[in-house]
Amino acid sequence: MYDFDNAPDRRATNSIKWNVQPGELPMWIADMDFRTAPAILTAMQDKISLGAFGYEAPGPDYFAAVATWYSNMHHAKPAPDWMLFATGVIPALSAIVRRLTHVGDNVLVQAPIYDIFYHSIENNGRHVLSSDLHYQDGHYHIKWTDLEAKLALPLTTMMILCNPHNPIGKVWTQAELEKIATLCLRHHVVLVADEIHGDLVWQGPDYTPVFSLPAVLHDNTISLVSPSKTFNVAALHAATVIVPDPALRAQVNRGLNTDEVAEPNLLAIPGTIAAYTQGADWLRALRQQLAANAEQAKNFIAANLPEVKVIESSATYLMWLDVQAISTNAEKLASALRASTGLIVSAGSVYRGDGAHFLRLNFACPPAMLADGLNRLANGIELYQQE
Repeated sequence: MYDFDNAPDRRATNSIKWNVQPGELPMWIADMDFRTAPAILTAMQDKISLGAFGYEAPGPDYFAAVATWYSNMHHAKPAPDWMLFATGVIPALSAIVRRLTHVGDNVLVQAPIYDIFYHSIENNGRHVLSSDLHYQDGHYHIKWTDLEAKLALPLTTMMILCNPHNPIGKVWTQAELEKIATLCLRHHVVLVADEIHGDLVWQGPDYTPVFSLPAVLHDNTISLVSPSKTFNVAALHAATVIVPDPALRAQVNRGLNTDEVAEPNLLAIPGTIAAYTQGADWLRALRQQLAANAEQAKNFIAANLPEVKVIESSATYLMWLDVQAISTNAEKLASALRASTGLIVSAGSVYRGDGAHFLRLNFACPPAMLADGLNRLANGIELYQQE
């Protein structure tokens, strides 16, 4: 019904991912090589056919679509009046950091973690404080004693949580989220959850939205959601900020508007509404494809690259590869792979923590393209080991 076997040719289209040299294969940045859901394309085309594009603002239909989506897909319905529109998760995050913390404050993260979080913190004069995740036997765990000690520091005023976690693909359990939220509340730390990968759980239990936690906990939280990863519409620049507590929501709203990141472009509203009201079947098919691709990659690596360990995951389309048996310098290895085979993957070092021992590979592409990338990975590692 949906075509996940053919990728649109995005060379020479202003695509960041596909701004590459001939013969190179990008499998790094987190966007997919699949066409988006047909309903989104139709909604955008209908909008363009109007031929007039003045100022716009999201209305009740937008917020109702978001609420219904989370109710139907995740059994957690946020109240529409908890929601604010933003032009993206990261613009919203940066505005929230500026509004709710002070220069010199600690903002806590759990490394290895999405590298742009560091930019939102450090570019605004705040300090990154990491409670690094503990890696053991192919799995990551929270170091609870360390986490609480760092949350308790007087200058720690915010924690940014990745739920599900990028780059390791871990889906936090409700019990883990409640424990994190309880610690944040106890130590007067606002919990901000980036949940942009929440729709992309392709095996095992679903993710738990932070806004669905008990009221005493969720009133100290801010959730950031978007259709961008789910439907491959990152350039749509649309996100929703969910803040259950009215006082906290007023502060966030002021921050978004002060920074001018609260107004939609001409396609943001119709594209998001179409995604959330007509995109469920497409997403179910996508999840099946992602699960198949993950299995394809794991089987290939097990058979051809026994030195590489695939970190067990159940969400996102990003595979976290332990390559420390080959190299403890991920940047050097990633550069060598690109130079020798044209394969472009992310060096784990940009995610800090223990990332220098890892590569991140994006497997959201047609199976034939994935097979090409995996063959390049194997060939490139063989050449690297011969040096």
